[in-house]
Amino acid sequence: MMSWTLAGSALGGIGLFLLGIHLMTAGLKVAAGDALRDVLGHWTNSRARGLLSGILITGLVQSSSAVTVAAIGFVNAGLLTLPQAMWVVFGSNVGTTLTGWLVALIGINFKIEAFALPLLGIGMVLFLTGSETRRGALGEALTGFGAFFLGIATLKLTFEGIATAIDVTSLQSQGMLNTAAFVGAGVVLTTLMQSSSAVIAIAITAAVGGLLNIESGAALVIGANIGTTSTALVTVFGATAAAKRVALSHVLFNILTGLSALALLPVMLFIVEFVEAKITGSRAPATTLALFHTAFNIL
Repeated sequence: MMSWTLAGSALGGIGLFLLGIHLMTAGLKVAAGDALRDVLGHWTNSRARGLLSGILITGLVQSSSAVTVAAIGFVNAGLLTLPQAMWVVFGSNVGTTLTGWLVALIGINFKIEAFALPLLGIGMVLFLTGSETRRGALGEALTGFGAFFLGIATLKLTFEGIATAIDVTSLQSQGMLNTAAFVGAGVVLTTLMQSSSAVIAIAITAAVGGLLNIESGAALVIGANIGTTSTALVTVFGATAAAKRVALSHVLFNILTGLSALALLPVMLFIVEFVEAKITGSRAPATTLALFHTAFNIL
């Protein structure tokens, strides 16, 4: 009975998180209006600007897939060149790490109910009183943030329950086979859920709950980074050759990034934990994985 309850809680937590990501992305895109399109269309005439616009827009709409698909669409329409689009995509890979920091710094360390439930209430009031306006879109985004944090809280409690209910020593093993298995799991889960943010949240909350060690969590994060390219591949069917090149470049870039992170995994985790200890004075699984995710995307 307990196992079914835990499984149901895990599914509910993932569902709340995915719902939150969907509402945040949809609401923020509408609330921003034409600003996102203007930035992508007119502020990508240099590598630095393209990179910065990718970081800022992804941080704003909380979806690297949405920014990547938008960049592909602009290339397909002839509004961006391949190099311009790729620097936006590079930036989106860095910008998407903000979600991990939201989970690590807010979702794990604060009492969720203190602000998640008010966000849901305020968001729905704004949405219901202005569903066709930017105020309504902002309300939709706030509702998404509330669901996002409630999903994190549910997953955290669930993983803590699983860790105490079953023997998780098999998940704590080390070695290339174990690492490869978690990378593969990250790719599959991200492809199925179409959200690398959700998989990274799962990795962080599972590590905090004692279900995964840092090495396994890092491998899951690497897999999520590779799996997120599936959205770009789906969107280019019937597109122009230039748009297909953007998608292929995105795939190759993320695979090379993932392989580099795997090859340097022990070294990177050592450096990340050293930096974390110097900055915060301690080590915590949530901030370690968030910092690792940011570090290898910047790398």
